[in-house]
Amino acid sequence: MTPLVLLGVVCAAILHAGWNAVLRGGSDRLWSMTLMMIAVAGASAIAVALLPWPNPASWPYVVASAVIHAGYNLSLVRTYRSGDLGQTYPISRGSSPVLVALGAALFAHESLGLLSVIGIGLVSGGILSLAVQGRRVRADFLPAALVTGLLIGAYTVVDGIGVRLSGNSLSYAASMFLLWSLTMPPLFIAMRGRPPAYTAAQTATALAGGLVSILAYGIVIWAMQSDAMGTVSALRETSVVYAALIGRVFLGESLSPRRIASCLAVAAGAACLAW
Repeated sequence: MTPLVLLGVVCAAILHAGWNAVLRGGSDRLWSMTLMMIAVAGASAIAVALLPWPNPASWPYVVASAVIHAGYNLSLVRTYRSGDLGQTYPISRGSSPVLVALGAALFAHESLGLLSVIGIGLVSGGILSLAVQGRRVRADFLPAALVTGLLIGAYTVVDGIGVRLSGNSLSYAASMFLLWSLTMPPLFIAMRGRPPAYTAAQTATALAGGLVSILAYGIVIWAMQSDAMGTVSALRETSVVYAALIGRVFLGESLSPRRIASCLAVAAGAACLAW
């Protein structure tokens, strides 16, 4: 992994933690997610108009990723309804690097060296340990969090293969983001019918979170063009460290010494991957 890709994925991890904190902190998370997708739709529509089409071989992956992302949106909202950011986020994200590495091996014939395997193990183990320290994992959000992790693994592998067939990572990302974002408003109307009362500040925060989300994942899609999906995914999921800090500073969640130790394990795994 080149220093530029490494820096990009680390920045994506920070951005990813930020928009998840915006979603978790919203008073109506389904509406916040819908507002985020409206912002994504506007930005990606402009990008699609300016960029060339991705290669036709990648179009099935664009559609598949958009469908999986729609399910991911609903699963993520359900997860955040019943658990705090510091516990739900690690469960959702911690399982995905291993799933991505396995999926990449099965469907993209990628192989990983010993140090990368150790790194992925440390990242996933450290992430999952963040969710269970000092308390039991409640059964009310555990299934949704695990389903979210499975969907993350699925769309990451789909996008990793799709972007390599697209010929242009920006074109692929913009097309997928546009198709994905257009699914959310109809889902909200079907489930709720009418949006809640949001202040201008709440609306602006959610819209900004949507723009941050496409930047964060767009970087990941770009990185998966040439680097192993499992490695990129694991480095991206170091975002749980930043999520734990954001949850402590802005959402008033606890950050115990054991949680700090888990964060250090994640950092050690990231160092193995970066090496």
